[in-house]
Amino acid sequence: MEETLEDPPTSAVLLDHCHFSQVIFNSVEKFYVPGGDIICYYTLTQHFVPRRKDWIGIFRVGWKTTREYYTFMWVTLPSDLNSKSTEQQEVQFKAYYLPKDDEYYQFCYVDQDGVVRGASIPFQFRPENEEDILVVTTQGEVEEIKQHNSELCKENQELKDSCVSLQKQNSDMQAELQKKQEELETLKSINKKLEQKVKEQKDRWEAELLQLKEQNQKMSSENGKMGVRVDQLQAQLSTQEKEMEKLVQRDQDKTEKLEYLKKENGQLFVSLTEEREHQQKLKQTLEDLKQKEATAMKKEQELMDQNFDLSKKLSENKIICNVLQREKERMERENDLLKRENSRLMSYMGLDFDSLPCQAPASDQGGTGQNPGLVYGNPYSGIQESSAPSLLSVKKCATCKSDFADDIFDHTLEQQLVQTLYLNCPICDKSFSAKEKQIFEDHVFCHSL
Repeated sequence: MEETLEDPPTSAVLLDHCHFSQVIFNSVEKFYVPGGDIICYYTLTQHFVPRRKDWIGIFRVGWKTTREYYTFMWVTLPSDLNSKSTEQQEVQFKAYYLPKDDEYYQFCYVDQDGVVRGASIPFQFRPENEEDILVVTTQGEVEEIKQHNSELCKENQELKDSCVSLQKQNSDMQAELQKKQEELETLKSINKKLEQKVKEQKDRWEAELLQLKEQNQKMSSENGKMGVRVDQLQAQLSTQEKEMEKLVQRDQDKTEKLEYLKKENGQLFVSLTEEREHQQKLKQTLEDLKQKEATAMKKEQELMDQNFDLSKKLSENKIICNVLQREKERMERENDLLKRENSRLMSYMGLDFDSLPCQAPASDQGGTGQNPGLVYGNPYSGIQESSAPSLLSVKKCATCKSDFADDIFDHTLEQQLVQTLYLNCPICDKSFSAKEKQIFEDHVFCHSL
């Protein structure tokens, strides 16, 4: 058996799985003379494409697998692989590597996958004149030879039957191959449509995802839990996109993957429907919160208006109190001036001002009574009588409890309040006339905006 640096590719494929009609061997002799090189002629059919690692081996008749070759030679690739014309090829076996016995052998074409693509008729290695040699044998040897010939004939018939069966199997396989090719084209068309549907579905999911992201951004402050759900949906969508990319890249098992996609699509549709219902509930909750917020803002505005009215009244009271306080201080200054003036007049008349409050009641009870110490009476009694009521007739302010003369309180204070009353802004100290009360209120209200 031939020893080479590189063994040919073989396999444990049995005869039932081989295709013997794709390579046809031509001009195969019944026997070859030992000691000389032999040339093997073969033709490739149109349905077979040779490859670089194909080889032709010499096998002993009765082989079971391609590993049982005796010797082999690498085939030479044709110059034009795309040509549909069948040209005869050849390969030469050296005499040194050929078998030395007289067993039956045959050529087999084996591709680089270790599958037999063609087989020749059986042949032997023996001298040409072997038939002319007179062989003397005994009757037992003749019977043994006859038995061996009958076995060979039976084996030859079995090989012929196997060849017919293989040819029929080859035609069936060719028809099945054609059918498979048609099915492959149909599957490719279906695959293309599925890829288009998957792309459209992916675009729709991306558009829906953008809408979900926009809605999530608008409701992020109220939908904390919604954000977690959207993240889960995004993770699911990302997983689905990866699975769809894998489905696009693979061309096998399209039917099962299509069912899987339909099932996943149904689940996503149910999930999306639930998500929309959840969003409707959240929108309804948001509307209720907005109504409650509007009611609260309305109540808050009413309280602010009440607060503003109270603040305005307080400011007015403070202004009036300040005016009355200033008027009180002014009247106290005038009262001090009048007291000093009265003291000066009393000292001029020689009277003690401190004794007047004790004598004033007597003058009230007795009318125009005279001092018993004077013979002709007091010449300034008229002055005292006219000035006493001014000192003793006093009224108190109901707000600040200050003392005022009757005339001053009734007339002078009223005139001063009308003339000098003005309104000061409690924020910017801007003054307004009492007649501009509405303008003052609008001005204070502007500070609260």
